[in-house]
Formats: sequence, C-alpha cells, structure tokens
Amino acid sequence: MASNTDASGSRRLLLIAAGLIVVVVVAITALVLTTRGDDSGPGDDAVAPVGEVVDPTPADTATAAANWVVEENSHPGADGWDSVNASPSGISGYLDRTSTQRGESMKLYASTKAPTFVVEAFRIGYYGGKGARSVWRSPEIAGIVQPEPARDPATNLIEARWQETATIAVDDSWPPGMYLLKLQASDATSSFVPVVVRDDSSTAPLAVVSEVTTFQAYNTWGGCSLYTCPGIKGQKRAKIVSFDRPYGTGGGASDFVAFDAPLVALVEELGLDVSYWTNLDMEERPDAVLGAGRTAIVSLGHDEYYSRPMRDLLVRARDTGINLAILGANAIYRKIRWEPSWDGRPNRRMVNYRDTSDPINKTDPSETTVQWRSPPLSAPEAEIVGIQYECAPMQADIKIVDPTAWVFENTGVTAATVLEGILGEEYDRWFPDSPDNLQILAHSPVKCGGKSSFGDMSYWSTPSGGGVFATGTIRWTCALADACGPKAPVSAEDSAVVKAVTSNVLREFSTPKAGERHPSQPTASQYWPQAR
Repeated sequence: MASNTDASGSRRLLLIAAGLIVVVVVAITALVLTTRGDDSGPGDDAVAPVGEVVDPTPADTATAAANWVVEENSHPGADGWDSVNASPSGISGYLDRTSTQRGESMKLYASTKAPTFVVEAFRIGYYGGKGARSVWRSPEIAGIVQPEPARDPATNLIEARWQETATIAVDDSWPPGMYLLKLQASDATSSFVPVVVRDDSSTAPLAVVSEVTTFQAYNTWGGCSLYTCPGIKGQKRAKIVSFDRPYGTGGGASDFVAFDAPLVALVEELGLDVSYWTNLDMEERPDAVLGAGRTAIVSLGHDEYYSRPMRDLLVRARDTGINLAILGANAIYRKIRWEPSWDGRPNRRMVNYRDTSDPINKTDPSETTVQWRSPPLSAPEAEIVGIQYECAPMQADIKIVDPTAWVFENTGVTAATVLEGILGEEYDRWFPDSPDNLQILAHSPVKCGGKSSFGDMSYWSTPSGGGVFATGTIRWTCALADACGPKAPVSAEDSAVVKAVTSNVLREFSTPKAGERHPSQPTASQYWPQAR
C-alpha cells in the first residue's frame, strides 16, 4: 500500500461459409459455456437485469480459438483446494522461479519439522465453479528443517538460503495456467507456493499477468517487507526484498487467492483464449508477453511495483493499439530495479529505496527507485492507466455515473447504481496528467487521510486505437467472488455487476484495438473542473 503522503457490447465476428460440422461445434461450445442452463442469451435489444452476465455466444470474440480452455475446464474440479493449515511453525516453501515452461524443471525449497510431505499441483480455472483441479501429486518427500534466513543489516534484506528439497518436472500433462502448489506435511500442516506455467509461443489474444512484485513487496516472512519489519525490533522497513523466501501471508500464496484466482476463473468460464504470465516475465521475456496475436494485457488487483522494462512494455502496448485492462488500483506506482541473488541468479532481489538515497542515483538517475511520478523519473502512471493513485486506506461505495458506456451494456446498471464497499482500500482518480479524452465511468465520494475527494473508474482510447479500462479500486477482482475479506463483504447482486462489466471488457478486449470501435468521450471536466 502506498502511504497518504506518497504523493458494444461484444463484437460479432463473421462466421463465413459455416458448414454442418461448424454448426455442431458451435452448439456444443455454447452449451459448455452457458452459465444459466440455456444457450439462447438475450437478443441484441434485450436488457439483462442488474448484474446478470449475458452468456457468450460463439460469434462473440475469439472463443472458437479457445477450445483448449473449454476442454480443460470440462475436467472435474477439486474440493477444498483453497484450504490450508498454515502456521509459523508449519511447512513452508518457495521455488527458484515465479513462472516456468512445460519441459522445464523447477526447484522446490521447503522446510518442515514433519518426517515427510507431499506436493499437489492445482491449476486455477472455472471447472464447473470449483475453481481448480488437481494436475499432479508427488510421492512422499523427506522433510528437512532449514536454517534461519540470512539478513543484511544495511538494507534489511531477508534471504532463505535453503537446501533444495525436490525437483519438479513440468511436462505436457501440466496445461498452461496459474497454479498453486500445495505442500501437505505429515504433521497436518500445509501451505501454498504459487507458480505460473507459461506458453511462450501462445498467440492467445489475452495476456493475464500475476502481480508477483507487489506480493513480494508486502511479504514480511523472515522479518521485513518493503513497508515494515514486524520481526526485527527497531527496524522500519527493508530496502531490498528477495524472492528466495516463502510468502508469509495467504497461506503462502500472498494475495493470489483473492486477486488472481477469481479473474482466472471468469476468463475460463467465458471460454476465452488466454495466456498466463507473471509481471516478472514482462522484465525477462517482453516479446513473448507481447506475442503475435496479443490484443490485451490484463493487470490484476494491486500491480504497484514496476521496473523500467516492465513499464516500457506497457508503453509499447499502449502505443501499438494493444488494449489494457487495469483491474485494480495503485498500478505502476513504485519504481523497482533488480539485483542477483546471493549465489548469482538474476532478478531474485527487488530493490526499492523510495527516494534519492538509492545509491544508483549518483551513477544512473534513470534507475533511481522513487515513485514513477516523482523526479528524476517524472513519469506519472496516468499516462498509461488514465487515472492514478491518490490515497489509502479507505473504503467507500462505487457510484456509476455513465451507465450508457459500452462497458455497462447488458448489465442493467443505471445512474443510481451503487456498488457497496467495493472502492478500497486504495483508489485512483483523475489527475492533471490524465489523457484529454478520459471518460469517467464512475465518480465516487471518498474520505481518506482526513480529506474528502472522489475515486474514479475510467476508460480512454489511445491514439494507436487501443482501449484502456481502469477500475480505480484494488477490490475489483476479489469482488468477483466475494473474496475481499470479512471487513469488505460483497453482496451477490454487486458481485454479479462486477462480473458482468468485467465480462464485457474481457470479450471486447479479446479483439484488436477496442478504442477504434469505442472511442472514449471526454467527460473528466464534468466531474473535475480543473480538467483540461
């Protein structure tokens, strides 16, 4: 979390020369994709009740190319996959990578007092509403108690320099996707380790990106995060954090279950063709992330921490007509850079000093780890997102102000629609750096840090023809499944609205250059008098 002081409708594809075989495939696909027990859906002139998701039809976007998603989700889902018995004295672990290709092996580093443990790999998806299926299970592995982590007193870097516990081969039986490895010890404790299985050759329109840099920024395992040091007396925060350690929250998964899993389930429920990545892949393999056929990058939840190559990828996408769906808030806020691990592996230590005390400021100011909007970088996130972060923590309702916008088609929302409690705990709004043609979709009164303001949801069409949709709230993706926690419950009706809007965006962004079909209407000045 940044502190208070830091500073329509679906496009119909033409089905040409459709023969009998195509008709049969279309009918079967529609039956698989339906969520209400029928495959008819409302007509073009129908208006669905508030929050009702209109069933996709085979002519809606590129669902025909997503047969692998439909087939994968025809497998039975798993019960209880999202439940772990995590404790500070229980089993924990991490991998030598955040993503992997099929055909590669990944190293697991685990620590447990139990004599043995097993690993089960759960792939996240829809699976009839179960949310995941079991893809692989290991034999019993001997447990080991690993040494205490190393700490650098100068930066409060915490690093678990552990012995390798197991090597996991990722073969063709692991479909591309987002995964949770569940470590289940013989002493009945358990924990998660998240990982993405990539397909670097994918030509899928959608690239869904897991925000692992933010997960790591908030990770206090071993004593310190980039925010606090609850495990080390007298220390305020770390300036460098390492991926060589488990995540200390979310049962070992950080915010993955709340922010990532609900969106993945929706994408696969809709049967859309998709590729999966972490935002570290944006650093290491940008050409694969922006591969041939890509029409949209989808950012989730709380995607705050960006290196220069990561930000450059989004600029490249913006400037070449690729759509951007920012399904969160506070995105691209803090600048990071990378250092190798203690044993020389690249991109394992994430650096964030937050001010010009960063030693690199003297030799290469462009790599100084301040906020992106601050000197010497002076690159506000609104140049990409359209809106940008203002304040936290807070909680408020989202107030829809432009119900005629294409993102709200067939959702039944009106100018009186309010989504209760979904704005928070960080929010974005219009800033002077926002595009001139920014369209405000929701404009919601907030109070944060003792001051009154407004949070915005926005859309803008880029000069290159892309569309950029931003929810302006971190709680958007967790609201898809009422997974925002007990302090931010989401009603079934409001969750359905969030699902319907997100479905519209995902379908439309699955085709190129949404901004050409839906040019944004500049409305910021209606809500912000200081807007140009």
